[in-house]
Amino acid sequence: MPNIALELGKQTADFGVRSAYGAQEDVDGTKMIPVALTWSGFGGGSDESGNGGGAGGGYAIPIGAYISRGGNLRFEPNPVALLAVAIPFVFVTGRALSRVIRFLKK
Repeated sequence: MPNIALELGKQTADFGVRSAYGAQEDVDGTKMIPVALTWSGFGGGSDESGNGGGAGGGYAIPIGAYISRGGNLRFEPNPVALLAVAIPFVFVTGRALSRVIRFLKK
């Protein structure tokens, strides 16, 4: 009986790279490679009699794309993902700054 955890590990060795960077697409002479932030998890197990099972799951957030135009390569972020990261960051920074100012006034 093969070890389920080892089999999952072999099958997903390069899963992270393939899931984070998509296949290159050509649109009107412009080359694009989509980029995503990905999470994944897998697990498996078996009992003494050899009965086992496994499961896995994942999540991906598109964060932008590498775009090549006229020999220039640059990263263009996804505005929705940028706002999803920026809003909590600005909130936490504002809270921390207000507490620092309040402390310095005392």
